[in-house]
Amino acid sequence: MTFSINPQSEIPNQQLLRLFVYGTLKRGYWNHQRFCAQARSIEPAVVWGRLYHLHAGFPALEVPEGLILARGTADPLADARRQQKIDTPRFGRPTGDWDLIHGEVVTFTDPQRDLPPIDRLEGFRPGGHSMYQRVMVAVLCGRNSIPAWTYWIPRVENGTRLDSGVWDSRL
Repeated sequence: MTFSINPQSEIPNQQLLRLFVYGTLKRGYWNHQRFCAQARSIEPAVVWGRLYHLHAGFPALEVPEGLILARGTADPLADARRQQKIDTPRFGRPTGDWDLIHGEVVTFTDPQRDLPPIDRLEGFRPGGHSMYQRVMVAVLCGRNSIPAWTYWIPRVENGTRLDSGVWDSRL
């Protein structure tokens, strides 16, 4: 698949939504086909954070609070519009003990169809108790810094940190 940084010029009247995935939604893992089959494009990318392998068998990402550009809502179209309004976010190494986390940017053309099932999978419930939160962060995709949503846990307590920044289900 190819990736275009020009979000709306190629698909008029549609809202694109980019999602950074780092675990079971990546190509080759068990949730990819079910939840990402409708993706317009998928490209390798990195974010700053800390990656953990949870004892339950899946990963969790922690990102620095200062790098969060926006917090997800229950309205996928509003979240897509919010993402489109951010031009080029700064992608710089944050202060502290953070790693480059390797994953993929998945671009969807129909946020209303594609995002709610992923929110449910990740246990994201805006305004309620959530397993993961959906936040927008700067993602480095190739040489371009772009805004993308991702799922994170503010504080991971029961996991093994993966300093490599790469999650593998065989851990």
